[in-house]
Amino acid sequence: MSATLLLEQLINGLQLGTMLFLMASGLTLVFGVMGLINLAHGAFYMVGAYLTAAVTAASGSFLLGLAAGLSGAAAVGAVVELVVIRRLYHRPHLDQVLATFALILIFSEGTRWLFGSSPLWLNTPEWLAGHVPLPGGARYPLYRLVIIGVGIAVAVGLWWLITRTRLGMRVRAGESDREMIGALGIDISRLYTAVFALGAGLAGLAGALVGALQSVQVGMGEPVLILAFVVIVIGGIGSIKGALLGAVLVGVVDTLGRVFLPLAFRAVLPPAEATDVGAALASMLIYILMAVILAFKPRGLFAAHD
Repeated sequence: MSATLLLEQLINGLQLGTMLFLMASGLTLVFGVMGLINLAHGAFYMVGAYLTAAVTAASGSFLLGLAAGLSGAAAVGAVVELVVIRRLYHRPHLDQVLATFALILIFSEGTRWLFGSSPLWLNTPEWLAGHVPLPGGARYPLYRLVIIGVGIAVAVGLWWLITRTRLGMRVRAGESDREMIGALGIDISRLYTAVFALGAGLAGLAGALVGALQSVQVGMGEPVLILAFVVIVIGGIGSIKGALLGAVLVGVVDTLGRVFLPLAFRAVLPPAEATDVGAALASMLIYILMAVILAFKPRGLFAAHD
């Protein structure tokens, strides 16, 4: 194993982690403030990717497509909150799960009806298509580094929003005592809509950015949603700091496991068997990580209400 390969895979893990953070931060905000289990969060990821691909293809501008993906996902999230989610806040979690699962089916079939079943492709813009040299002579895609930079910028922006603004103060108060802030005259319904739209917009941004790395297709948000739930469980539900650390841990562990476990097993197994065994164990690593962390920190690393 070379140091260059290890460095490259660490950066890959960090890039995956920042993408997961964009997903998980919105999800943990919604659950922390509203107590809502939102299985449809991955649909906003898909909406952001499709809108970015469609607008970029029509306009030729990736930045315009990116803005459309972010704002469009946020707008769709606000509409969904007003029309559907608002009726679920005081319902049992099972009702929330069933209703938001139905939203997954509606979004999937609606997207298939609008865009067809064939995947869309979003090319990396030319001004981001270069490479950056790494120690050892390797070259790393600039676009992936930009995704890491965007994730860091969003993390700093969310920290500022939550800790330094009036909206953030209301969000933190809503996590602690939503009845009290309602009694103080704050419109809790508008706060919920704003938080839900923010979470949807972040998921849409994640989908918009990843759309240039993979095909944009129906159902692309569900596998990422599972990882996002793992992230918020590890980090602590309702904690942005926990979501960031959990996302980086999951991204790095998953990436390194998928690359190096098959290589490690080749020392004791034939190549074909080593690949199969290594891949199987690698797919379990993040869940093993979650189990180990929860054994010592049952509410996650940075539970919001500790």
